[in-house]
Amino acid sequence: MTKMKHSKRPPIHMIDSEADVLGDLALAAAERSPQVSAMLLDEMTRAKFYSRERIPADVVIMGATVEFNDAHGSTRSVKLVFPKDADISDGRISILTPVGAGLIGLREGHSILWPDREGHERELTIVRVRQEVSAP
Repeated sequence: MTKMKHSKRPPIHMIDSEADVLGDLALAAAERSPQVSAMLLDEMTRAKFYSRERIPADVVIMGATVEFNDAHGSTRSVKLVFPKDADISDGRISILTPVGAGLIGLREGHSILWPDREGHERELTIVRVRQEVSAP
């Protein structure tokens, strides 16, 4: 049996009004994507919740554009979106992907060991976060 590396995971920060929507999405995806569903729900149980007005500006939230490095030395910039808005060719990744579920709630400078689509663990490090300004 292969032992999974465990490291201290950084704190997660989320917008309280998005929590119910993300929880519902994760539960709805449980049958077709059980691993991603479980990962997202687990991250949500660790989260500290804020109102939209009080969430720190360097936190990955829905709609944020995130620049991150992975363990292979590559840097990617993606926008984290709901599944209906995802288009990988346009740089928009779904919250219901392993990377999307891993990025939500992290802050600039945070790193996390996270499984990719093939189940290999890799380190993701947040370089920069740009939150979208939305109307109230």
